[in-house]
Amino acid sequence: MIAPPTGLRVWLACGVTDMRKGMVGLAMLVQQGLAEDPFSGAVYAFRGRRAGLIKLLWHDGVGLCLLAKKLEHGQFVWPTATTTGCIALSTPQLAALLDGNCSRPLTMVRATGDGREEALR
Repeated sequence: MIAPPTGLRVWLACGVTDMRKGMVGLAMLVQQGLAEDPFSGAVYAFRGRRAGLIKLLWHDGVGLCLLAKKLEHGQFVWPTATTTGCIALSTPQLAALLDGNCSRPLTMVRATGDGREEALR
């Protein structure tokens, strides 16, 4: 397993994403939909309508990387499709999500255009 670096920021994009998108399409979604920089080194997670597939996008300092994970059984835990913005995850929460058993409460935050995070209520 590849261990994530200390201080890694992880963002879960709320709602449903068109999973036909590749690296470029997801990077555009990060820039335009989440108002974030896809080249910042943060990990951005996306889930489609069927809920059994997620894609993670991050820039490792050299280039964009895309990881896709499909569950054979079950679905990934995700905010409702009506929720907008993104949710900050901790590194252990990301690991639990990738294991398909994310049961910890997720902290709702919205990324602001100036790089700050704002808690949602």
